Amino acid sequence: MLQTLQDRFVTNFIADDRWKYILEGLGVTLRVTFFAVLIGIVIGFMVAVVRSTYDRTGKLKILNLFCKLYLTVIRGTPVVVQLLIIYFVIFGSSDISKTLVAVMAFGLNSGAYVAEIFRSGIMSIDNGQFEAGRSLGFNYVQTMIHIIMPQAFKNVLPALGNEFIVLLKETSVSGYIALQDLTKAGDIIRSRTYDAFMPLIAVALIYLAMVLIFTKLVNMLERRLRSSDH
Repeated sequence: MLQTLQDRFVTNFIADDRWKYILEGLGVTLRVTFFAVLIGIVIGFMVAVVRSTYDRTGKLKILNLFCKLYLTVIRGTPVVVQLLIIYFVIFGSSDISKTLVAVMAFGLNSGAYVAEIFRSGIMSIDNGQFEAGRSLGFNYVQTMIHIIMPQAFKNVLPALGNEFIVLLKETSVSGYIALQDLTKAGDIIRSRTYDAFMPLIAVALIYLAMVLIFTKLVNMLERRLRSSDH
């Protein structure tokens, strides 16, 4: 039995340097996740500011309508469908990098959820903080930048960390546009060796390891934030 497992391991990962598929796929997954998170944070921040400004002051009504439409569409449709639409419909007639398409699709998707995270953080700040900013001579924008956002960002950091973990797992559908991410790499090995167990279990274990590592980092961050409040 042990010898059989060793033979299967060699066949799936050592022969023809198939382990390189896993390594390259892991790199693609991490790159897509990292840049998608950055895009998601930027979009989410802007949408959250618009929506919270409208909620508190009634201003930016038109922008708020566009933001609500964006949130409704993105949060109401599967990310894999969004990925396919961007690749085959929006950029169907152009030669564009699959990695760039994945980054845009997952970034737009993540932005909708990050927006609600940021918005909840902003709305959790007491109105007295706005009044304190005004008493210091700040206008609304200055109050948001110097008083509200630092507190809100601190409150939502753990939730942003969890969004990063969710996004990492969501990128596993990148294979639908033939992007060779980690999941696709395992499937390529399976198609070459006709052995599903070894490559797919290896992919699952790598995802699990990454999630456990990032979860640990998020928990450490939460503890640091709690301790800094005392």
